[in-house]
Amino acid sequence: MTKAVITKKAQLVDEVAEKLTASVSTVVVDYRGLTVDEVTALRKQLRDAGVEMRVIKNSILRRAAEKANLEGLDEVFAGPTAVAFSNEDVVAPAKIMADFAKEAKALEIKGGIIEGGVVSVEEINALAKLPNREGLLSMLLSVLQAPVRNVAYAVKAVAEAKEEAA
Repeated sequence: MTKAVITKKAQLVDEVAEKLTASVSTVVVDYRGLTVDEVTALRKQLRDAGVEMRVIKNSILRRAAEKANLEGLDEVFAGPTAVAFSNEDVVAPAKIMADFAKEAKALEIKGGIIEGGVVSVEEINALAKLPNREGLLSMLLSVLQAPVRNVAYAVKAVAEAKEEAA
């Protein structure tokens, strides 16, 4: 191997290690058996959600994980491996991959990293069942609006009672 190739691989390891530490959610999948159309559709769904998907050699992934101080991923980095990185939404990669795996049986979730911790397939599937960021914000907003709405109803009821009395 030439020095240029070794330097390029070292840069790739650094880049992937940075992505692993910077992302709030990373999902590792085996995409063997997916058609080109299925991979294209999956990439589009991920891209629309702000998630980056890359196919990376396992040797690069192992070195990057080691550099990022992530242990327990050696068995995950085996066979054809694609990695989905999300820097903003923790739920998006898990939800998209789990939903897609229901339709395309060839897609297999192997594991992942959530906010710096290595997680199992079961944990990713549990995360996939949560509502997305917009859904959670909507729930929070409705909880915050409830007391204000109740006060408004009470004021309206008092006003209507006074009108009837008058």
